[in-house]
Amino acid sequence: MNARPKLRNMGTSLSDTRCAGVCLHVTALPGRYGIGELGQSAFAFIDELKAMGLQLWQFLPLGPTGYGDSPYQPLSSFAGNEMLIDIGELIRLKLISEAEAKPLTQLPTSAVDYGRLIPLKTTLLKKAAERFEMRASTQLKTACDAFCNDHDQAWLRNYALYRTLKTLHGEKAWPHWPRRYARRYLRSLRRIEREYAAAMQTVRIAQFLFHHQCSAVKRYAADNGIALFGDVPIYIALDSADAWSQQEIIRVDRDGRPGFVSGVPPDYYSKDGQLWGNPLYDWDYHQRNRYAWWIDRFRHTMRYTDLVRVDHFRGFEAYWAVPADATTARSGTWERGPGYALFDALSDALGSLPIVVENLGVITAEVEALREHYDMPGMVILQFDASKKDFDPDQIDTNNVVYTGGHDNDTTQGWFNGGPGDIRTRAEVKQEQRIILEKTGGSAATIHWDLIRLTFGCDGRIAIVPMQDFLGLGSEARFNTPATESGNWRWRLLDEQLTLKLREQVCRAVAEGARCSPATCFKR
Repeated sequence: MNARPKLRNMGTSLSDTRCAGVCLHVTALPGRYGIGELGQSAFAFIDELKAMGLQLWQFLPLGPTGYGDSPYQPLSSFAGNEMLIDIGELIRLKLISEAEAKPLTQLPTSAVDYGRLIPLKTTLLKKAAERFEMRASTQLKTACDAFCNDHDQAWLRNYALYRTLKTLHGEKAWPHWPRRYARRYLRSLRRIEREYAAAMQTVRIAQFLFHHQCSAVKRYAADNGIALFGDVPIYIALDSADAWSQQEIIRVDRDGRPGFVSGVPPDYYSKDGQLWGNPLYDWDYHQRNRYAWWIDRFRHTMRYTDLVRVDHFRGFEAYWAVPADATTARSGTWERGPGYALFDALSDALGSLPIVVENLGVITAEVEALREHYDMPGMVILQFDASKKDFDPDQIDTNNVVYTGGHDNDTTQGWFNGGPGDIRTRAEVKQEQRIILEKTGGSAATIHWDLIRLTFGCDGRIAIVPMQDFLGLGSEARFNTPATESGNWRWRLLDEQLTLKLREQVCRAVAEGARCSPATCFKR
């Protein structure tokens, strides 16, 4: 495989300039309305990043979330999460009133309460959509019409149909709908389109508002020298518009039931492995169709980002297939993925893509050969590596994005102290504490800044720090604990945590790590 002649580079071509950024999902932005949004809070955060001397903002997938609120189980690979639409902007457009939005202001500010947020915000978005034709400006209505015309055939019509049918069936997953809808009988779908045209139009308008606001955030970031670093989950959810409207792309039977599902074998996070439960792809179908769905997916994602992390890259070389009736991921087996064929197709169709790959977990020589063939940067997480006796930060290859920890990790303070969910023994935690303190020369109280300095000082071209680590927060601020189904994705940043002292500390760390401007940090 290593002898395979290289095609043109499709990865992020990192130059000699070093840059730094923060990982904070959009839902975690501060704000008045119960969840982080794509409006003033996003613009203010970009201002803060610029003032800190940071150059990249990394966030998680932006698709609409379903059960469990996970951004990695979206209801669509193409739609945006309607819960991220900025309520303040809708008030300024007079699509809703301050009084109507007031219940959202009574939600918690330090955590997202999805159970209360979703019905409240859904009601407001419905009101805004109903008033759009009468109250929106001619320019905005023209832009909405253009958006719908551009995307209806590709994905928007099916997404609107799916969300309308899902609501009509009490939010049940599509395999539990009546056969005429689950199997997409044309006459039945056309009847729904006639009878529920207004409901479908509400979905379309909400998607336009998401697109309009997300595009404005990207423009503002570019104007201020901040690159947006997005994320593409490898799998789709079974309960998604993609799986329902294109059942041929996944391995399910005629009733929408998968024989095998996704996961990973026992790992750092869980002794039983991780049982994700997503349907597996029918890679033979994708190959016959020249990976058209994947090409469309990446092209669409790049509308809103400058860089994109490809989640679970390992699964493109070989993936862990678990029987659908298994209770843990232990009983899975490795199956071959599409490998070079997929990335050749992406390269041929889209040219050079600014891709960073998540090459964590059980990584083989074949996986690394695939990554290196396309010159795609990988990831290094210091919580995994820095506490190893033989770890040398000077040996980190430049073609990497280096993190203190990722969104699936505990915060650095939480990890150092062996917080809840840590599968290490107490003796292992103590041993790793000694090693990391020796390597950093720091202390337990300053471990987050010690690891940040180590991250910024290594040779990886890009260094990313979760916002919780900049703040020195403990396990209470952990964003996600893999292999758990509740209590995740809820933490939020507070305005008062963005202090002048923090800004000065981050600026100092950026300068000490000699991390500079994004303009020369990577080349498209």
